Amino acid sequence: MPTNPIIVIPARMDSQRLPSKPLADIHGEPMIAHVWRRAVESGVGPVLVACADADIAKAISAIGGEAVMTRPDHVSGSDRVFEAVRAVDPDCSHDAVINLQGDLPTIADEVIAGVLRPLDEPDVDIGTVACKITEESERDDPNVVKAVVSFAPRATMGRALYFTRAMAPSGDGPLLHHIGVYAFRRAALQQFVSLPPAPLEAREKLEQLRALEAGMRIDVALVDTLPLGVDTPADLERARAILAP
Repeated sequence: MPTNPIIVIPARMDSQRLPSKPLADIHGEPMIAHVWRRAVESGVGPVLVACADADIAKAISAIGGEAVMTRPDHVSGSDRVFEAVRAVDPDCSHDAVINLQGDLPTIADEVIAGVLRPLDEPDVDIGTVACKITEESERDDPNVVKAVVSFAPRATMGRALYFTRAMAPSGDGPLLHHIGVYAFRRAALQQFVSLPPAPLEAREKLEQLRALEAGMRIDVALVDTLPLGVDTPADLERARAILAP
């Protein structure tokens, strides 16, 4: 397992479904502050917010966190993460980079720590996490990304074969809800951001397929807790209820 990981939270203001999402108020603090605090409490490593807007940087500085301003025109969070890591760690002392989405204010420690578990295997480039789908409505919901994973019997980690918005795989057995948090080996992150967008990535609108199409290995660790992703005003109200003091 990597010995010196860093957590980087990419954040930008131009969400279409929930404008100014990182600064959405949750009990007196912006959402990005809740995500930052969850990351710090995980104890995995130092936490950095990579942002495109000065207001986000100001909010993080106000709670004692570190923020790095990045270019506003990045097409993905991974590109923003890579720019920020290069700025603060040009000597590559951090051997793994966790890309933690800035809209997961309820994320549990086990999910943040779990994303590093696949990197125990030296051939794995990227680690990520998933949990079993328990809500019937999620099985064919295109907003719920499914991970198709090859598991050994009774294993809690396996190799990702595909990610899709469709209901997959078919047949008997559980479906897995992919949680969009990633742990990149440092070299793998540099390789990933250098790759051009891939056809399946464009079709499914899932950037992790770029890595699979390029032959990079992604392994998935199973976790028990599904964090709430905040994308809409209704999601925000759910987050406020979950995090009520």
